[in-house]
Amino acid sequence: MGTKPWILLIILESVLIAITAPAQTGENVNVRVGIDHSKFDLLLKKYVNEQGLVNYGAWKQSTADLSDLDNYLKQFAAKIDNSAQGNEKAASLVSAYNAFVLRWILSNYPTESIWQLKDSFSAKRNEIGGGKVSLDDIEHGALRPLIGYRAHAVLVCAARSCPPLQRFAYTADKFDEQDDQAYRTWLARDDLNKFLANE
Repeated sequence: MGTKPWILLIILESVLIAITAPAQTGENVNVRVGIDHSKFDLLLKKYVNEQGLVNYGAWKQSTADLSDLDNYLKQFAAKIDNSAQGNEKAASLVSAYNAFVLRWILSNYPTESIWQLKDSFSAKRNEIGGGKVSLDDIEHGALRPLIGYRAHAVLVCAARSCPPLQRFAYTADKFDEQDDQAYRTWLARDDLNKFLANE
């Protein structure tokens, strides 16, 4: 069965937005090989519901689970001997981005919006490869050159208008399938997308 026309239109729209929008830049970010995403995967399954909403209140009250998130992120901080490539790099950077966003919100919870927090996306506060990078660096400097428009559906921006956060960590062996699932989940949400019938 062929691809539905509206799916093609959404993909085309995403590409056009990427081409015509004002350029956003960031420094390239590398990540080491062999990141273990299993703890982050368990945390997402525990605190993210089927609609992609995060139970920040319960998560913040669990010292053990905050520690697990911090230990997961520490894997990214060490200096890089061997850099991940291809889907391994994409999966690790997507999961790192999402984990950094969640940790930023948890550190400032309760908050009404990530946009109320200073320099959420532009500040170089996230430790990767022996240095500090911004979320913009991860997205615009590394992921968009690597996977293009596909980045849009897999990155969490901690706002209800964004594509929903998935209840799994991205991994190299399943990245293409997981990316496709994220897009399908987002496009199937009537509360996030409105398709108008032809007049």
